[in-house]
Amino acid sequence: MNAMDNKIVKQASTAQQTTPPQTLRDSVHQSMTSYFKQLDGQPVTDVYQMVLSEIEAPLFESVMAYTKDNQTKASELLGLNRGTLRKKLKQYGLL
Repeated sequence: MNAMDNKIVKQASTAQQTTPPQTLRDSVHQSMTSYFKQLDGQPVTDVYQMVLSEIEAPLFESVMAYTKDNQTKASELLGLNRGTLRKKLKQYGLL
């Protein structure tokens, strides 16, 4: 790595340290704003259901990985009944 590469890596590292992490709320807002811009005025329906399905699958994947596939722990962490969790896991092909 040459001196210029080192400088770029150092600047990127410093920028990451000083930039506060983006909140989930900010990420959703940014994604929805981008989505609506891409529509360019085209009609759309069922946005609520679309967003839920887009968010739930990775949420359940992450929680199941975090709990090492322990459904009891995952249901407690999510605040869901274990039966509801199992239903959702099946719905998204995670079980």
